[in-house]
Amino acid sequence: MLSSYVLGFKTGRLLPVLLASLILAACTAQGPESQTGRASIPANANADYYLQQMQQSRNDTKTDYQLLAIRALIKEGRLPLAQQQLAALPPQLDAARQRERLLLSAEFALASRQPQSAAAALRQIDSDSLDPQQRLRYTQAMIDAGQSQPSLDLVRAYIAQAPLLTDPAARQQNIDKTWQTLVSLPSQQGNLVINANENVLQGWLDLLRVYQDNRQDPTLLQAAIKDWQTRYPQNPAAKTLPTPLGQVQNYSSSSVGGIALLLPLNGQAQVFSNAIQQGFTAAKNGLTAQPSAPVQDPNAAGQTADGANLNDGAAGTPPDGGSANQNGPVTAPGTTPAPAASEDGGQNPASGAVPRATTLDGRDAEAPAPAAASTASSVQVKVYDTSSQPLPALLAQAQRDGASMIIGPLLKNDVEQLYNDNAGAVAAGTLNVLALNQPEHLQSRPNICYFALSPEDEARDAANHIHQQGRQQPLLLLPRGALGDRVAKAFSDAWRQAGGATVLEQRFGSSAELKQSINSGAGIPLTGTPVAGGEAPANAAVTIAGLTIPAPQDNGAVSTSANANGGIDAVYIIATPDELALIKPMIDMRVSSRARLALYASSRSYQADAGPDYRLEMEGLEFSDIPLLTGDNPALLSQISAQFRGDYSLVRLYAMGMDAWTLANHFSEMRQLPGFQVAGETGTLSATPDCVINRTLSWLKYQRGQLIAAR
Repeated sequence: MLSSYVLGFKTGRLLPVLLASLILAACTAQGPESQTGRASIPANANADYYLQQMQQSRNDTKTDYQLLAIRALIKEGRLPLAQQQLAALPPQLDAARQRERLLLSAEFALASRQPQSAAAALRQIDSDSLDPQQRLRYTQAMIDAGQSQPSLDLVRAYIAQAPLLTDPAARQQNIDKTWQTLVSLPSQQGNLVINANENVLQGWLDLLRVYQDNRQDPTLLQAAIKDWQTRYPQNPAAKTLPTPLGQVQNYSSSSVGGIALLLPLNGQAQVFSNAIQQGFTAAKNGLTAQPSAPVQDPNAAGQTADGANLNDGAAGTPPDGGSANQNGPVTAPGTTPAPAASEDGGQNPASGAVPRATTLDGRDAEAPAPAAASTASSVQVKVYDTSSQPLPALLAQAQRDGASMIIGPLLKNDVEQLYNDNAGAVAAGTLNVLALNQPEHLQSRPNICYFALSPEDEARDAANHIHQQGRQQPLLLLPRGALGDRVAKAFSDAWRQAGGATVLEQRFGSSAELKQSINSGAGIPLTGTPVAGGEAPANAAVTIAGLTIPAPQDNGAVSTSANANGGIDAVYIIATPDELALIKPMIDMRVSSRARLALYASSRSYQADAGPDYRLEMEGLEFSDIPLLTGDNPALLSQISAQFRGDYSLVRLYAMGMDAWTLANHFSEMRQLPGFQVAGETGTLSATPDCVINRTLSWLKYQRGQLIAAR
């Protein structure tokens, strides 16, 4: 009796062992093994293999193969079948398999671009009970779910992931992503209270403070980083600095020698070059304005004879070839007529004009003319006409003349020629270049930066401004054509980088079409279609372990009432003043006064001499423009607007010339120090890793017939 019982007991214990041995013997060639649930089975096979084994297995082993099949299907992008298998899992699972199901649910939601659903699944998992491999997947899922919005929780996820990584490249990437998230944190999150035992997080936050306190002075920043490494020797970043801070440690300053200013001094672009040159010379000489105003060619168009675009949109000319002044000639209140040109071409003040000293960022120093000379730079500047000779010949001549810095060229086709100078000084890196435009296809070069006033610049700044105000569903109202295409792409790209989702767009036609709409009383329907290149939706809704991963919205038009997040809550308008005067009332027709709809416009709409009726009509609308035109320096603006007879497109180019001088004197910092900023007349200037100069603009708002600073 006893022997029979023992025999039966041993047989029951041996059968699962024999079964597992047979499975392992049949699958030896599949690769290393991983513990999934309770069965030891291959972990890196394809989904079809797991599905086949699942059909041949029973009970817990079948569930283990099913879980592995789901994971493989997600990796292979076969989401409908993965969804089907997730829904077919047994309703009751033990704790280990339930954790795996929740983890797979999160991974499926992320693959379906549903980060909120993924976060909900992850919150149900006890991370302390996961094995090391699952914990690595868990932290990666936490990171992926939180990447849409930088936060301290996302930083915590990176910190939790760091000790699980063994590959040096993956560790460096983790450190870089941790740092990138920290510097992207909204300002209100910088002083959050953290737990007493979060020593690693405390070290990271202290490194961020060190960086923010010293980033404008490379020498101080280098010393501060070394001191931080001494105070936090166990922090992962102390052993291997984030790549941007490693670049800081390798920073070396360089002085500006001779400067060559490359501009088209003849033809249709001459008027723009004159404004830039005068602004550059004024900043160099420490003067607020050059009294000589160029006479604009009334036939000047937005393109050169060969069709090369200038800096169009906000600063130069619209891409459809209109006048250089987008808004028409206007006169700023309180300005006087433009002074006459001096005999020396505008290098000295005209009779009766009192120049004022200014710092490099344009701040009025309230100094008389003699004092201005003390702030003038001794750097030699020579101007070269890009309309007279081929660019390679001018670059070679500039180097022979002792230039170490090139400012320009201005036209896009000339900027693209910089890449073709294979045997020249630019390619060799012996000349630093601040190009005054950006080519269509950017090539990152270690000695080239790109500075342009463009609609794309404003669109990127608008996307960040609107996102920072907490708006979630923007609609772009854009003109048909190339300008609308460029703005839509720039805004949408910046919106996604800031953590936003889909951007909608609607195009409008001519002023005549707008007038027909307003006469019919139809208003503007606040609907749009997703900007091309936006995120793709998920495939379908699925409910797993009580968690519903929703189906995607229809990829057609979305209106204020159809959007599940409360509808369109922001509208960004690219329009001329006349167009905006028609569009704004039509939006008001469609929107209740209680609706929380925010309206924004670019500088294309700004009308400096608008009367009180227009300002009241624009009630509540915010718009952006360069600091010089939004009141940061009224005395300087008064002088320059008089000089250009109220042509504010030329005032913007004058400010661009001033900032070109500033950037030339901070070229090393812009090129080598991530996050370096300088206050300019065209905006707060910073650089991308490719040294494209970004501008943070000033924002104003119409309120009760007045202009106030927008929050």
